[in-house]
Amino acid sequence: MKGFIDDANYSVGLLDEGTNLGNVIDNYVYEHTLTGKNAFFVGDLGKIVKKHSQWQNIVAQIKPFYTVKCNSTPAVLEILAALGTGFACSNKTEMALVQELGVSPENIIYISPCKQVSQIKYAAKVGVNIMTCDNEVELKKIARNHPNAKVLLHIATEDNIGGEEGNMKFGTTLKNCRHLLECAKELDVQIIGVKFHVSSACKESQVYVHALSDARCVFDMAVNHVISPLLDVYFPEGSGIKIISEPGSYYVSSAFTLAVNIIAKKVVENKFSSGVGKTGSDEPTFMYYMNDGVYGSFASKLSEDLNTIPEVHKKYKEDEPLFTSSLWGPSCDELDQIVENCLLPELNVGDWLIFDNMGADSFHEPSAFNDFQRPAIYYMMSYSDWYEMQDAGITSDTMMKNFFFVPSCIQLSQEDNFSTEA
Repeated sequence: MKGFIDDANYSVGLLDEGTNLGNVIDNYVYEHTLTGKNAFFVGDLGKIVKKHSQWQNIVAQIKPFYTVKCNSTPAVLEILAALGTGFACSNKTEMALVQELGVSPENIIYISPCKQVSQIKYAAKVGVNIMTCDNEVELKKIARNHPNAKVLLHIATEDNIGGEEGNMKFGTTLKNCRHLLECAKELDVQIIGVKFHVSSACKESQVYVHALSDARCVFDMAVNHVISPLLDVYFPEGSGIKIISEPGSYYVSSAFTLAVNIIAKKVVENKFSSGVGKTGSDEPTFMYYMNDGVYGSFASKLSEDLNTIPEVHKKYKEDEPLFTSSLWGPSCDELDQIVENCLLPELNVGDWLIFDNMGADSFHEPSAFNDFQRPAIYYMMSYSDWYEMQDAGITSDTMMKNFFFVPSCIQLSQEDNFSTEA
C-alpha cells in the first residue's frame, strides 16, 4: 500500500467496512515507530470522489480543469482523469504527465503566465492549443511559436488578503484588454475567452462578483451583442459561452493527512504564560522539532499561513495541562517555523503529530537541505466510495491502470495499543 510521488507503481488499500482513516494512521504510526519514525502521508482518494460529486451537484455548468501543480501525485491525476476533469498545466512536464494518462489535448490548458518559447513549441507539437495570456509580449511569443493557439485573456482581480494585493501580480487590467484584443487581431491570434484567478484564501464573495462582471465586460468588447443583467446573470444558458474553472486545493486539500514525528525538544522558561490547569507564573514553553518542515511538505508555509491545526496522536487525559508550544522543522533554520504558537500537552521525543488538510502544495521536489527524506504516501479508499465510482460507470479496468486494490486488515483492537516512546 505504499507509493512515492514519482512512482507510478503504487497501490490503494481498499478498506473493509468498519475500518477508517484513524485506523490507517494508527497502523502506520506503529509501523514507522518500529522502522525509523519517518514522516508519512495518508491519502483518502474517496474524498476526491466526493468533492467531484459535490462539484457536479452544485456547479455542473462549469467544467473543472484541475491545477496540476497543486498536487501531481500519480493517484490524484489518475482518479481525476477517470472522473473526466480537465487539467491546467504550468509547464511541459505537467502536460506530459496528464497526456500519459490518455487525457486529450482539448482537456488541457497551458496556464503559465511567463512561458518559455521551447514550451510553447512543445504545446503546439502535442496539440495543447488553449493557453492564457496577460500582456502584449506574451501574445507576440504565442503568435510566433503556436499557429493554432487559442488564448484566454487573464484579467486581474483584487482579492486583497491581509492588507496585501494578493492577485495583482499577474493578470491584465480591464482597461488594457481592448488593446490586447486589437493586438491579437493584428497578430492573427484567436482570443476565445477570459480567465481570472481568485486565491483559495480569499473569502470575500464580492471579489467573484466583480471578477465575473469584468469578464463579461471583456466579452462585450469582443462581441457585438449584450446579454441581460454570477453565472446565470452574466453568462446565462444559451449565450454560447462555456464556463470553466481551475480548482486545485478544492479537490485535494482534505484528502491528505500528514503524520510527523518529534525528533527534538527544547524547554524555554516563560514567566508570562502558564499551562492551562496550573496557576503558577513560571510555567515553561516548549519548542518541538519535527522530521518535516518548510524544506519539505510544509513548503507553502513560506508564502502563506498554515491551514491546519496539529493534533496529538497519543491519548492524553482531558485534564492534562496544556502549554504554549511552537513547532519547527528539522533544519534549525529560523525560517523553518511551522506553528508559531499553539497549546499542547507536554510531548516527548518520539511522539507523533497529525496534520490534516495537507493535500495541496505539499508534494514538491524536496530540498537537499539537511538531507530531507521524502515522506511515503499510503493511499486508501473505502468500499462505499469504490461502489459509488462503479455506480458512476467507472470500473477498475477503465479507471486507473496502476491501481491495485487490496483488502485492508489493519484495524487495531483495544489490546493492540502501543507505545510511541523513543
